[in-house]
Amino acid sequence: MTDSKLDRLSALLDGLAPVVTMRLSPQGRLEGALQPENNSALQLLFLTRGLAELEIGGASERIEAPALVAVRACQPFVLHQFSADDPHRLIAAHVQLTGPVATLFLEEFDQPRTVCLAHEEPALRLAVDMIESELNAPRCGQPALLNRAGDILFIGLLRHLVANPVVQGTGLFNGLADPRIARALVAMHQRPAFGWNLALLAEEAGMSRTAFATKFHESMRRPPGKYLAAIRLALAQRAVDLGKGLKEAARVAGYENCSALSRALAKARSQPALN
Repeated sequence: MTDSKLDRLSALLDGLAPVVTMRLSPQGRLEGALQPENNSALQLLFLTRGLAELEIGGASERIEAPALVAVRACQPFVLHQFSADDPHRLIAAHVQLTGPVATLFLEEFDQPRTVCLAHEEPALRLAVDMIESELNAPRCGQPALLNRAGDILFIGLLRHLVANPVVQGTGLFNGLADPRIARALVAMHQRPAFGWNLALLAEEAGMSRTAFATKFHESMRRPPGKYLAAIRLALAQRAVDLGKGLKEAARVAGYENCSALSRALAKARSQPALN
């Protein structure tokens, strides 16, 4: 598969299973609060017109429209407009991640990410235009249409983050931005239960084992084996939570047997949560 045709996001989206709900701000102000269900969610704060200020974690950031700000929903925040003359220009998309790899994905949003939408790619522009049109002339079925626009907005955000990685940064989006590392990541995302090892992943990336292991760790902040183990554990935990039993959970997640999965789950429970 050539890099131009490599789909970096579809398998990741399957593992995230996002459910997007849009809401408008009637007072030109949006707030986020600590709630248990927010631990697996992302908030996309969308300013279509004017200026606003984001207050989060004791810091503040001035936002100029059109802009999109992505923050973890479990982080308390306040986004308010400087002028209330046009109060329906502040919108939030609540992205509930119902898939097993939500925790790994949300690690990439420990800090808010702001995207200027003035000259963005077509997917984001399409969502912006749909939302603007609906706000200017509301019609029947508005909530459903805005939620679909929220889906496009979320995918457009992911495309932007992959196409514009942080300079000298690390993490999932930087890994997906590297053509060689991306091939290995997509392979793991598509077939996490497969018997991947360093040699096979290096072959996917078109690199030597040493070069691949070094580059992967530099890009992703962890060795390829640990990244794959985290995906498998998340898949297994989701299967257990759904009542599928250890045997089936071990099978779908690629563990050799129930004992191996039990040890992995016990080890994970004994470690303190990162967030």
